[in-house]
Amino acid sequence: MDNIYMMDGSWTATTQSSGCGWVWKDSFGKIQLLGSRNLWRRETALHSELEALRWTMKNTLQNSPCQSFGTDCKDLNAMIKEPQVWPSFATKLLQDLFIRNFVTLVVLFQSGYPDRHKIE
Repeated sequence: MDNIYMMDGSWTATTQSSGCGWVWKDSFGKIQLLGSRNLWRRETALHSELEALRWTMKNTLQNSPCQSFGTDCKDLNAMIKEPQVWPSFATKLLQDLFIRNFVTLVVLFQSGYPDRHKIE
């Protein structure tokens, strides 16, 4: 597998905080760098996933030429591929993310095999 940033957001309805984290794995699967943080609880689990992607990109593109990001959130992938279908998130995507031009987003399915999508 190529270099990839694996990221995830966490969310529960019963706490006041959310969290997100990422791990950069090189082409040998070795962890090169990682990060995690707590946040005030986001509106939904999908908001937490979007924040995880935004924060991962903000912090990692400075450290590596890697432009592949992995997530276990199929809704996040769908939202990036067709933002017009997700109008409440479209503005945030356009304001905060610049991924539509050059980032590959990898959605990790339960089988463990990534399905790669070039975001264009």
